[in-house]
Amino acid sequence: MAYRVPRAFPVTVVGSYPKMPEALEAIKLRKKGVIGEEEFHERVKPAIRSVVEDYLEAGVDIISDGEQSREDMVVYFAERIQGYEIGDWVRVFDNEYFRKPVVTARLEYVAPMAVMDWEYAQSISQGRPVKAIITGPYTMADWSFDLHYGDRRELVLELAKVLRREIEEFVRRGAQYIQVDEPALPARPRKEEAELVKEALEILFKGVEAKKIIHICYGRIEKLIPYILEFPVDQVDFEFKNSDFKLLPYLKEYGFDKELGYGVIDVHSTRVETVDEIVADVERLMKLDILPPEKIYLDPDCGLKRLPREIAKAKLKNLAEAARRLRKAYGYED
Repeated sequence: MAYRVPRAFPVTVVGSYPKMPEALEAIKLRKKGVIGEEEFHERVKPAIRSVVEDYLEAGVDIISDGEQSREDMVVYFAERIQGYEIGDWVRVFDNEYFRKPVVTARLEYVAPMAVMDWEYAQSISQGRPVKAIITGPYTMADWSFDLHYGDRRELVLELAKVLRREIEEFVRRGAQYIQVDEPALPARPRKEEAELVKEALEILFKGVEAKKIIHICYGRIEKLIPYILEFPVDQVDFEFKNSDFKLLPYLKEYGFDKELGYGVIDVHSTRVETVDEIVADVERLMKLDILPPEKIYLDPDCGLKRLPREIAKAKLKNLAEAARRLRKAYGYED
């Protein structure tokens, strides 16, 4: 039987979760060439099961597979798209590195890339919907070297066409929520960049019968809000907590009216937000009187992968309890 997602303040996640030992081992074996793609996803299943169990225990309404197969959000897809090669290690920030993908030939969709993990998570979710999540074409292009197309717009739109095929596979298998992650966009908070993302989203989402979501985090997001409101999506998921809710006045100023993924958990801090604190942070949004509870989804700022598992789980538990209190306070009791 399908799980009934609460009408108001549903609790969700952005995507990633701390890596389980089985996932780390499977990634290592695949990189060494010891196992192939099919066995790789079989070996990751116990990790996905642990993630789903944590979500269910915490009380998350719309879950994910925890992105347990993904060593990196860009490299994972680049390794599975024809026309990419994986380059050398590049420093992102602090001690975070990733192997920068290189576009060396025309990009082509080969086979489903993340569908199998989503499908497994859905099979054990006790009816809760599982978000289908992909890295967006703008971020894929921005975090790659292009040695083939020589034109940034062409590369972004070509990636959109490839990733559209993956979205079609998710929808064909029953995905109700499709999320595209575009963390690279706020690094260039300009109208022409937002318009390029919009053009790519139109390719990705045209005619798609599912909840369409874009996740954008950190950077100068306030400069992008007027353009983001024109994106062909149902929901925009923003980071708020880490930046001390600096975006709130801009939502009011620009008349934000889409569904909002409201990040109220700081994924860069091991401090567990209290239930009262989360409730108070949601009230900050409610006082603006711009969105009804039905259009507000509560979640962490971004993925939880850098946190210890027990910290991540504790944060989600308090988030779910805060959502229950808010529903009761606003007359939407479960």
